[in-house]
Amino acid sequence: MTSQNNLPFQFSDAGPAVAGRWQLAAGRAISLRPRQAGMLRITQGRVWATLDGPQRGAGNESGDRFLQRGQRLPVGAGQHLVLEPWPDSGEAPVYFEWTPVAAAVTASAARWNAAVIEPLHEAGQAVLMAGSALGRLALGLAGYAEFLVAGRGRVLSKCEANPP
Repeated sequence: MTSQNNLPFQFSDAGPAVAGRWQLAAGRAISLRPRQAGMLRITQGRVWATLDGPQRGAGNESGDRFLQRGQRLPVGAGQHLVLEPWPDSGEAPVYFEWTPVAAAVTASAARWNAAVIEPLHEAGQAVLMAGSALGRLALGLAGYAEFLVAGRGRVLSKCEANPP
């Protein structure tokens, strides 16, 4: 690692971390210690991420992770995370997103609402409208049946049907 950068939200007492997207230039490293748990997602390139804290797995799993585009890493509040572009990324910068847990949950709920709840509500309304239309159609056909049976719109009495 040749240098260290700190994102503005890490050590700020102003409030919770803010979701965002950042660039990490080749040959640079960044150290994060978020106050709020969140999700790190790599949007371009590959990184070497070192995460402190209790590690699970074999003794040789020291907290180092190699992440590439699309991969995510949950980070707990107060955990220390160091990111560095993986050497085979060349000179291209790495981009990553940070989403605090509360924002991730809200985004997930909004996505669920947009992808499932709204279409389900619309389908329910469509079923109700179709049922109403079918009911009106049945009543209309029942009323029209008299027109068809009576002969083009007028009901004939027995006298009219059999003239003397």
